[in-house]
Amino acid sequence: MRDAISSSMVQIDDEQPIVPRHVAFIMDGNGRWAQQRGLPRIAGHRAGVESLRKTIGHALKLKLEYLTLFSFSSENWSRPASEVDGIMGLLRRFVRSDLADLNAKNVRIKIIGSRDHLPDDILNYLIEAEKTTESNTGLTLIVAFNYGARDEICRAVQKIAHKIADGDLNPDEITEAILGGELDTASLPDPDLLIRTSGESRLSNFLLWQSAYTEFVFLDVLWPDFAESDFDEALQSFAKRDRRYGNVCATKSVV
Repeated sequence: MRDAISSSMVQIDDEQPIVPRHVAFIMDGNGRWAQQRGLPRIAGHRAGVESLRKTIGHALKLKLEYLTLFSFSSENWSRPASEVDGIMGLLRRFVRSDLADLNAKNVRIKIIGSRDHLPDDILNYLIEAEKTTESNTGLTLIVAFNYGARDEICRAVQKIAHKIADGDLNPDEITEAILGGELDTASLPDPDLLIRTSGESRLSNFLLWQSAYTEFVFLDVLWPDFAESDFDEALQSFAKRDRRYGNVCATKSVV
């Protein structure tokens, strides 16, 4: 069992909150933010990119080790083509304008999600982001793109099934560790805290396996309005939680 006391919490200084090692975000509410202002939905996504930059900056200031962002789900392709095209355009511009800065700040980027059937230029942008930053040792920024948790688990099971068919694995040898080792997040710690904006309180097919013992904070703020103070509010809520990991006795967050 993971040592919850030593691995999941980091004290920054006397004035900043205790923060978990790994925070995941469902960045929800861009469309509603735009609709409330009589704007096209893509305007909300543009505003959301600014919140993304601020959130990454705050994570760096807090010395967070891992930050996972649900940027585009495998179900999002069913949205209107104009909206999808707009989001892809924002991704291209973000990589062109922000990758060098993130690299200079020692951020390591990792992409999770299926890479099958992606447009060639989008796939190349994702590969470029990973390769450019692969040697960095600071914040690991995990971007869930074309990601769905059920799809991720199915792909992991398929890999295991091939190993069994090839005679490299006995079905009786399958453990949680073996299945987890075939997931997109195999080299990463599970998220300690998951924050979802917009007032919705569901996982929406995000990190289902990895969130078994994750703490959740659901905020009413729409993603484009998400501020450092909202981030700190979620961290303060997390710091008050008793994380048992299935034990009878609670483990208090410690320095």
